[in-house]
Amino acid sequence: MASYVVMEPPERNPEQAVLVRDGFAILAFIAPFLWFLWHRMWLEALAAVAAALLLGALGALEGWSVAATVASLCLSLFFGLEARNLRVSMLKRRGWHEWGVVDADNRDEAETRFMAELVFADDEARQETPSPALTDRPAPAKGFGRGSEPALGLFSYPGAR
Repeated sequence: MASYVVMEPPERNPEQAVLVRDGFAILAFIAPFLWFLWHRMWLEALAAVAAALLLGALGALEGWSVAATVASLCLSLFFGLEARNLRVSMLKRRGWHEWGVVDADNRDEAETRFMAELVFADDEARQETPSPALTDRPAPAKGFGRGSEPALGLFSYPGAR
């Protein structure tokens, strides 16, 4: 099961939220410059090009070719491991905020769980603010049925709070 970091835009519109999967980015390992450009990460793309040019120049020096090759491989491994975290950091710099983490098998299921949590939180907020006509009724008990964790089907999953 994969973890997805949910990032909401500054205007807090949940329909425009971005889900960033946590894990190794194979394309960022193979071609980091293209991966960064695809995700509009201009500073990171510029840093990747600068590092590649520096390592290429180092590899052109006599006796440094093996060290430059190893450093290039390590840099590519770093980009593959940290590219998605760099994307979350870039979104935070642009004013987005982290809503939470959703665990799911794939992206569609993660979006479904995220939206279910939003609907659940909205329903819970409506229940906590009673309407004037219902003020004399006792509040529903929170132990059975709808608890603090949302549930799809028979089993619950960890909430993202």
